[in-house]
Amino acid sequence: MEHNSQGSSVRQNVSSDYFYHLLTRKILFTIIIVSFTPMIMVTSIILYRFQMSSREKVHAHLEELVQKHKQNIDNFLRERLSNIRIMVGRFSFEELSDQSFLQERLTVLQKEYDYVFVDLGVINSQGLQVAYAGPFKLGKALYSKADWFQKAMNRAYYKSDVFLGLRGLPHFIIAVKGNWKGEDWILRATIDFVAFNNLVENIRIGKTGFAFILNKEGEFQTKPRINITPCKDPYMDLMKNGSSAEYGVRIVEKKDECENKNIYAAAFLKHGEWMLVYQQRYSDAYSDFQKALNLAGLLLLLGGIGIITMAFILSKRMVRYISKIDVQKEIMNEQIVETGKLASVGELAAGIAHEINNPVAIMVEEAGWIEDLLEEEDFKEGENLDEFTRALKQINIQGKRCKEITHKLLSFARKTDSTIKEIQINDLIEEIVALSAQRGKYNNISIQTNLKDDLPRVKLSQSELQQVLLNLINNAIDAMAKAGGNIDITSSSEKDQLFIEVADDGPGIPKANLARIFDPFFTTKPVGKGTGLGLSICYGIITKMGGDIEVRSIVDGGTTFRIKIPIRTGEDIESENRKKD
Repeated sequence: MEHNSQGSSVRQNVSSDYFYHLLTRKILFTIIIVSFTPMIMVTSIILYRFQMSSREKVHAHLEELVQKHKQNIDNFLRERLSNIRIMVGRFSFEELSDQSFLQERLTVLQKEYDYVFVDLGVINSQGLQVAYAGPFKLGKALYSKADWFQKAMNRAYYKSDVFLGLRGLPHFIIAVKGNWKGEDWILRATIDFVAFNNLVENIRIGKTGFAFILNKEGEFQTKPRINITPCKDPYMDLMKNGSSAEYGVRIVEKKDECENKNIYAAAFLKHGEWMLVYQQRYSDAYSDFQKALNLAGLLLLLGGIGIITMAFILSKRMVRYISKIDVQKEIMNEQIVETGKLASVGELAAGIAHEINNPVAIMVEEAGWIEDLLEEEDFKEGENLDEFTRALKQINIQGKRCKEITHKLLSFARKTDSTIKEIQINDLIEEIVALSAQRGKYNNISIQTNLKDDLPRVKLSQSELQQVLLNLINNAIDAMAKAGGNIDITSSSEKDQLFIEVADDGPGIPKANLARIFDPFFTTKPVGKGTGLGLSICYGIITKMGGDIEVRSIVDGGTTFRIKIPIRTGEDIESENRKKD
């Protein structure tokens, strides 16, 4: 049976541990989900809005940048064309065909426009350069088969793409057609490539942003950055879709054939023949958003760690609190069962005491009758008269003792004794000590009294004060049960106060527990051996009497409970009852 009981207890503990473990996990996951869900949602919404705002900001900035430089480059080309057209309008073919005169015009242009013009040339209708001013030896050069010459002869003016030509250096020309004596001729000007390239090369944003110009065939008209070789596919897509956006700025975000995600901003120049392209790495363009994303990720990580830590701590605390409540509930259930048992035992004790009291009373009466018979003459002369007299006297004494014991049992078992009446404190203490003495001897504990004589009688509930004193004595016996010791009970009075002290030389109470010993359900005894209600009930009883109970204790130096009871007369009690009514 004992083995089965232990096995059942082990299984119950395992089941409880599993239940609390499962409950801890549920609470932990619930707190994490409830905390993380709104945090992730709010963070995602904020980041999405910030991303949209960053995208709009970057696009607006790029559009403004490209549009501004598009206007600058178009103005540059327009002004250079205007310079040549003015010369064709002001001077005749004969004047410009003069080598020295043409050199003077070139010098004036170079001084005015900081050497943007490299050279000038006058070409007749057969493509022969009849006059040249510049640093190269291009006099009498024949351009009849040159592509730019053929196109220039069919238009009022022409701006070529960048090419190498006879000089072997990248350049582009501006050609304006004139007419002299019914025959067409051309004034050609070469624009400095470096000056033109600087207009585009200076467009820089961030670490990876740069700009360049392409023609319709995707050929570079300016020199791109040396350390970046752009892939051409995205540019050709922009060029194909550019007819409808000829006078606007188009911005796209896509990967190139090198698997690099870039942002492109493009605008057309020279009436759609050239395209100004600005290119920047996506990560560089959105570096502010990436920093915000990293910061949000860090904060989310720290917040997540904080949430998980707090969820773990809170779940542990909550389960520990629930476990404590379950233990208290179990103790209360045991207490209810024990209370029922005690009530049954009390009723049984009352019945047994009543049943014993009747035969004991008859026994004492019969002993008295026999004692009267021994007074007769027939028995006076008997040899065993003295022995009979002694035995009858002992029967009478023990019978009265049994009657006192049954009377005390009845006084504890019946509720009628809780009524207030006038009592002598010392007599009550002597009765309680007599009841507890046998248990004290069994635990090697001596109970001694030091009671002051002539204490005033007080009006209170005898059974309730008995319960208080018995509880204090039993607690002292429990504390010293292992090593034994002494219990000293003293009584005294001072003015209108009566004092009872119950002191022991046991192990004492730790200072941390002193403030809680009167709290309900607080106990330092093992589970099942104490309910934690004894001292709480004692405190309630003494407080109801209008008194107070104090405790002093030193670890390994003993504990003393001091009860203060006000000395009240019958008139005081009647006056209090009238006030309550």
